[in-house]
Amino acid sequence: MTDFEFFTSPQRPYERSRLRRSRLGCNPLVLFRQWLTKAIEVDDLDAHSTTLATADSRGHPSARIVLLKQADQDGFVFFTNYESRKARELEVNPFAALVFYWPKVQRQVRVEGWVERVTERESNAYFESRPRESRIAALVSPQSTVIESHETIEGSYRKLKKLPGPERPLHWGGFRLRPKAMEFWQGGDNRLHDRFLFTLQDDNAWKIERLAP
Repeated sequence: MTDFEFFTSPQRPYERSRLRRSRLGCNPLVLFRQWLTKAIEVDDLDAHSTTLATADSRGHPSARIVLLKQADQDGFVFFTNYESRKARELEVNPFAALVFYWPKVQRQVRVEGWVERVTERESNAYFESRPRESRIAALVSPQSTVIESHETIEGSYRKLKKLPGPERPLHWGGFRLRPKAMEFWQGGDNRLHDRFLFTLQDDNAWKIERLAP
């Protein structure tokens, strides 16, 4: 008999191919797009979901799931209410981390970097691409604040639904995380996983190192 009770679950077999240095290329953003495309191909409906970790001015962390809306050579873009907790934390501490996990392909990507607001043009373009119902929801929700009831939000939603528009509110828009470090993880047999770390150097080249599992 033990004083400790641990969670138990079936051991996940890691049967995918090994991750070789020769297959990485020299640009982690290109490799990320390849991995994301593969995750989408295997019908992972949550492939664009990522854990966003931020910290306040005291260094106290918080994390939540957000949806990745763009990934290119400039970084990773997500959208939110600029008055939300994550946005307020990013304003005082503009360094954050993302974690993507795709169990069907047994892969994980960690990203760390500086965060900045996207341009108003980019925020407007994405806002206009959203379904009208989602645009209205962005307008009526004082994200992360205390509310009396869900009915309060629903009442505001119903009122705005009768009106034309809406246009993007100034308190809603995007952030771009510009990566300084990216780690690629491939599940391996007997927990001997493959891990490679890309670190951005002063000359904008990426240093690549293999990490222990």
